Parts: sequence; C-alpha cells; structure tokens
Amino acid sequence: MPNHLHWLVQLTEKADLAGVMFFVKGRSAHYINKRFNRKGPVWQKAFYDHALRKDVDVKKTSRYIIANPLRKGLVNRMGDYPLWDAIWV
Repeated sequence: MPNHLHWLVQLTEKADLAGVMFFVKGRSAHYINKRFNRKGPVWQKAFYDHALRKDVDVKKTSRYIIANPLRKGLVNRMGDYPLWDAIWV
C-alpha cells in the first residue's frame, strides 16, 4: 500500500511488538531517508495492531492482507505488487 503497512508477524518471548516496531521503523526510516537524501521522521509515532485469536485462520488472514493492493486497484494480480510476500500462499 502506498502510505501504510499491513504486516502479519508471529511474536516470540524474545521479540515483543513494541521492540519489533521500534526496530523496523527505525531501520527503514534510516534507509528511506538515505535513499531520498532527506532527514526527519518517516513513520507516525504510534502504530495500530490487531491480535489474531487462536481460532482465526492465519492462512485466510494472510491472503486477505496480501490481496489489499488488488482490492484497491493498484495491481491486476497479487503477484504484480512488488512488496508482497507470504509463506502461506
């Protein structure tokens, strides 16, 4: 998606959500700023999360997330979107 990220991750005892987000947002902001020769924030300060219950089908959820660019008309096929990836598809 052009202005936000949908991401399905499995956390562990060693990696909590806040730590993962801090790392991803910090590392990606560094590379984005470097690539575009700019400085300053890239991401909003907070993030929104949604935890899946144990009874939710992870494969179905991942396919829904991957199909977002298709539903928004950004591509004609899911595989055409350059930023998609999933082990469940």
